[in-house]
Amino acid sequence: MGFANLRIGMKLGVAFVAMVLLTALLGVLAVLQLSHINDNTRDIATNWLPSVQALGDMRATANRLRASEVGMTLSTENSEKARLEQDVLAVDKLLAEQEKNYATMLTDQETRTYEEFKTHRDAYLLVQTQLIGLVKEGDARHADAMKLLYGDSQKSFIAMAETIGKLSKINSTGAADAYAASQGSYNTARGLVIGVLVVSIAVAVALGIWITRLITVPVGQAVQATREIAGGNLAVSVSVRSKDEIGQLLQALTDMRDNLASVVSGVRRNAESVATASAQIASGNNDLSARTEEQASALEETAASMEQLGSTVRQNADNARQANQLAMSASTVAVQGGEVVSQVVDTMRGINDSSRKIADIIGVIDGIAFQTNILALNAAVEAARAGEQGRGFAVVAGEVRSLAQRSAEAAKEIKGLITASVERVEQGTQLVDKAGETMTEVVTAIRRVTDIMGEISAASSEQSAGVSQVGEAVTQMDQATQQNAALVEESAAAADSLNHQAQELVNAVAVFKLSSSQVGANTSAPVRHAPAPRPPVAAAPQRKAPAQSRAAAVPAAAPKALAAAPAAPAAAAPAPAPRANGAADDWESF
Repeated sequence: MGFANLRIGMKLGVAFVAMVLLTALLGVLAVLQLSHINDNTRDIATNWLPSVQALGDMRATANRLRASEVGMTLSTENSEKARLEQDVLAVDKLLAEQEKNYATMLTDQETRTYEEFKTHRDAYLLVQTQLIGLVKEGDARHADAMKLLYGDSQKSFIAMAETIGKLSKINSTGAADAYAASQGSYNTARGLVIGVLVVSIAVAVALGIWITRLITVPVGQAVQATREIAGGNLAVSVSVRSKDEIGQLLQALTDMRDNLASVVSGVRRNAESVATASAQIASGNNDLSARTEEQASALEETAASMEQLGSTVRQNADNARQANQLAMSASTVAVQGGEVVSQVVDTMRGINDSSRKIADIIGVIDGIAFQTNILALNAAVEAARAGEQGRGFAVVAGEVRSLAQRSAEAAKEIKGLITASVERVEQGTQLVDKAGETMTEVVTAIRRVTDIMGEISAASSEQSAGVSQVGEAVTQMDQATQQNAALVEESAAAADSLNHQAQELVNAVAVFKLSSSQVGANTSAPVRHAPAPRPPVAAAPQRKAPAQSRAAAVPAAAPKALAAAPAAPAAAAPAPAPRANGAADDWESF
């Protein structure tokens, strides 16, 4: 499975993971280098610099000690010698404390040099003891004291001072090395961070451009294909190059295009067939028109029988008027029921208004409750501040009582509104019961209308008896009437509409553009022409035989003209029982 076939969420996830990993790598490298810099910096701050400072203090103390020794030896006054002797001893103690402090910060590089320092220091202190003894003996040993001061004492001091200088140089060199290491770590960290940052930016830009193209290019293709299909071009080419959501969308567009092309091709083919069939139906209607003219001559023979039907029709008209009056009564009852329902609606509106007032009062109660809480809090704070002098608490308590009274009044109003709502609901129930009774009256009225319609049905039976007397006069056109009735009622009115609808359907489908392979399948059925219309022939009682021959010729032509409409033959062969009523309906159509 290629990267292009992954889901969009997976692609974005991979990109984000890559960026997170690069960021994590950048962070780890930066932290490692910062750790090295921190170690070197801490070593400088906690070891090298304190050691240099301690050695500087030791050097200053040693110089002070040497100056006190020289002053003590060269002094001629005993009090001054005693003071300088005490200063020498005090500086010795200070130097010992400084050495002890410095000893805690020794490194492996300083240990050997520090041992040399202690050796020279011990030698110097030993000569110092001898020098103090000579100074105490007075002027008799002054020459020996001077010789010792500028002899062994000076050599020991110089050796000790040089070892202090060596230790200082070691610490200065260590600090410089630590600083150089810090600079190296900084340069390395800066290079790594810049490098990883550049790589991260490059990878981010590359991933952004790549993933954007993986998404936008097929989406643009889908949009273009959708626009082409919306414009009616079903021959548009859709290329599917991935299996992600967008690839599935493009595949769905391809399937939709193919299915829509198949549907359009079928609709176009069927529309052309329907147009052809409607033309054939129109031709058949022309033939029926000719036969209708033949039947018109036979209508003159039925006039006498139709006069007998007049009385029956008048009776039916009277019954119809009675039915109309009953229908009006039922309408009045229905109006009453509507008024009752209107009253129910008004009652429900009253309930709704009460509910809104309840909501408003509840809002007031909520506001009062909130203010009560605030005042109670203020009362507590005021009481705590005032102590025994709680005047503010009394004021706040009064406000709380006032708010409590307002809450009680609002609760009473809510109770009254709820009671009113219950009463209105009961009124609505009574009105609904009254509406039910009104509907019962409507049902009773409708039943009376049904009885009248029964009388009309009886009168219709008498009409059937009268129509039977016309049967002999219409025998010569019976066969043609049965078939022409279906053609006149179904084909005459539907042929023109069907033709127009078929043309509109062909024009609507013509908007779509199909490919050559799709157009190749769009072949319509061969056109079947209906037989040419026959010239009108005046029908007469003595020409019954020709009429029957024409009626027999119709079933042979109808299946050819209505090959796509199998319902026409079924409608052309009605059952024999209702033949009289069917003939009457046919005459009404004509």
